[in-house]
Amino acid sequence: MKIQMSNCESVFKALSDITRLNILKELSKKDSMCVCSLVEHFDISQSKLSYHLKMLLDSNLITMERCGKWNHYSINKDKLKEYVSIDVLNLIVN
Repeated sequence: MKIQMSNCESVFKALSDITRLNILKELSKKDSMCVCSLVEHFDISQSKLSYHLKMLLDSNLITMERCGKWNHYSINKDKLKEYVSIDVLNLIVN
């Protein structure tokens, strides 16, 4: 498994924020969630949550699928495993 150095900065920047780590934790509890469901778990506006989701999407740590008028987000565990150990992954997603 070869990690592209150009991706490292965006991944570690995405993982350096407690809100984004908590988003990953919430996403790990279900197969997918829409932003309207995620916003209920955080004390931030939907626009701020969308900003954090975009950072996670840009780093490929989550995926997005459009379902009707809603976007559903899922954790990309394979990508996350490329950058963090299984112990760290378990802390994030459990």
